[in-house]
Amino acid sequence: MTNDFDLDAYLERIGYAGMRVPSLAVLQELHLRHPSSIPFENLDVILKAPVRLDTASLVDKLITRKRGGYCYEQNTLLMTALQRMGFTVRSLAGRVQWQAPGRVAARHHMALLISLPDGEFLADVGFGGLTLTAPLRFVTDIEQKTPHGTYRIIAVRDEFQVQAQVNGEWHPLFQLSLAEQAAADWDSANWFISTSPDSIFTRTLMAAIPTPDRRYALRNNRLSAHDPAGHAEQHTISSADELVSVLRDRFRLNLPKDADISAIASVAGI
Repeated sequence: MTNDFDLDAYLERIGYAGMRVPSLAVLQELHLRHPSSIPFENLDVILKAPVRLDTASLVDKLITRKRGGYCYEQNTLLMTALQRMGFTVRSLAGRVQWQAPGRVAARHHMALLISLPDGEFLADVGFGGLTLTAPLRFVTDIEQKTPHGTYRIIAVRDEFQVQAQVNGEWHPLFQLSLAEQAAADWDSANWFISTSPDSIFTRTLMAAIPTPDRRYALRNNRLSAHDPAGHAEQHTISSADELVSVLRDRFRLNLPKDADISAIASVAGI
């Protein structure tokens, strides 16, 4: 699985030059640098380009071409890097619950569980505007502060719900089963998410990236910025040229040279 993975190139992409050992300190540093360097985005889905999860395709897109991706791409890339460094990692599937009260979604979200001598930790570098920037200790009912917000894990029968504190209130993000997923499971989920007209990813332009002092998120033509104190600013993008500038400058996206900008703008409602 990792024979064609260039660990040096990945670490250069995220700006990491530290130890390459399976430790909590290394995991924490990688988990901060990865989403801060590789933006969350779904441009290929909007452009009807295939989204591939094999190692060579991920390296080409997210590292060589300096693009971003969504949860399957982001977390598969991180998992591959961690495994090359000697970490014990397994992928888990979750039902997204963010802003969907009462809805039972399919298990289409990917997260990672890492086993260390310090305990087990949940990693997730692909949840859009609320992406973790630090691993969570897999312990229930404790508040866990990260560089970009406070989270907790609670038990729900035989599963586990990840919650974020937003404006002083707890909100569910996704609910996990601890059953390990195989690559074939993610290929199937990825096909649905990237092609189905019922998928939010095929009808909504999305991008997100954290910076040291805030988070930026794009949803169609609405650009949002949130600081650690909970203050938010919003801006409506009014033209295709402005949208391209935001994607390139704010989200550091290296847009494909042949990208159909009009198609992207149309989905964004511009």
